[in-house]
Amino acid sequence: MNLIFTTTLLILLTISTLLPLNANGAKCHVDDESGLLAFKSGIKSDPTSILKTWIAGTDCCTWNGVGCLFDNKRVTSLSLSGDTENPKSFLVGTLSPLLSKLKYLDGLYLQNLLNISIPSSISALTRVTQLKLGNNFLTGTIPESIKNLKNLTYLSLQGNQLSGNIPEIFTSLSNLIILELSRNKFSGKIPLSISSLSSNLRYLEVGHNSLSGKIPDFLGKFKALDTLDLSKNQFSGTVPKSFANLTKIFNLDLSDNFLVDPFPSMNVKGIESLDLSRNMFHLKEIPKWVASSPIIYSLKLAHCGIKIKLDDWKPSETFFYDYIDLSGNEISGSAIGLLNKTEYLIEFRGSENLLKFDLGSLRFGNKLKVLDLSHNLVFGKVTKSVVGIEKLNVSYNHLCGEIPKNNFSASVFVGNDCLCGSPLKPCKV
Repeated sequence: MNLIFTTTLLILLTISTLLPLNANGAKCHVDDESGLLAFKSGIKSDPTSILKTWIAGTDCCTWNGVGCLFDNKRVTSLSLSGDTENPKSFLVGTLSPLLSKLKYLDGLYLQNLLNISIPSSISALTRVTQLKLGNNFLTGTIPESIKNLKNLTYLSLQGNQLSGNIPEIFTSLSNLIILELSRNKFSGKIPLSISSLSSNLRYLEVGHNSLSGKIPDFLGKFKALDTLDLSKNQFSGTVPKSFANLTKIFNLDLSDNFLVDPFPSMNVKGIESLDLSRNMFHLKEIPKWVASSPIIYSLKLAHCGIKIKLDDWKPSETFFYDYIDLSGNEISGSAIGLLNKTEYLIEFRGSENLLKFDLGSLRFGNKLKVLDLSHNLVFGKVTKSVVGIEKLNVSYNHLCGEIPKNNFSASVFVGNDCLCGSPLKPCKV
């Protein structure tokens, strides 16, 4: 009997360990269920049936995208993402204000899903630390009620259709580490309240908007800043001298604005990615703090008024470069020394310069996919390795000879001295 009892007890214990931790309750908290079902009821179109598992009376902690703390059966995260490549898969509807019933929600991640506006009731989710609503075609403005989410460390609203001024809400969001507002339709200036984030903020991304005015001097106080993206806006004036304090910055993108000289001397110990392209700078040379970086992988200084001989530029490290764009300057000399030393280079753009070298001497790595040397003084022949690149432009140079078999259009080769063969005219016998 003792043996039978022991065996039975072991079987029962084994079964109990295999059951879900919240198996004692058929469903999680009534408020959580009603909040999630309200979210579902606001969705008018669910093309991929992403909400198919959301059925009343069942355990909502097992529903698609829902995460729970099983010890008290409360919903702590909601994470749903659509297919970026297929907008027809996105959910269509409204974001129910009853979502505010999810009082234990810590993370709300809705991306590539919705065509909606942000309800002011979102302010009731006071436990939320991460709010990611990127790439959702959100419209309207940022509700000021978001300032009530005082535990936020990560706020992402990038890739939407949000408009108006960025509200002065950040004094209340002192825990923010990441702020992503890029690729919207925001106008006006960078709000002064962002200055209150100087102690903790590591990522500030407001690129691809219509922001204007001068770059605030207070951004130079963000000594923990890793990434600053102000690109493709309408900022004017000079870059603040206080930027010399950004010693920990790894990624700086100020491209496509109306910024003017002088560019401040910076004390960056190791820049990874720099883009100053298409402003009104006359840098004359590539900054020394760029050349000394041991870890840089992306350097984009297109149309920056650089006048150097490329052979004389001696960066301390070229091995890790992935992207180089020096187009639209007055750079002379040869690119051979630089390109033949880059093992991981994916893209090199050097168009509209005074580069002069034999194209046949180019020995680039097998990772190179984009090469633009158009409108230079490059001579020699086009080799098989050159036409093997995915995207190529060697037009308007001094190249000559028969073009190896390729799949490019004539625009890639036009304007040279004596190139012939497909896609240009046949070579003479």
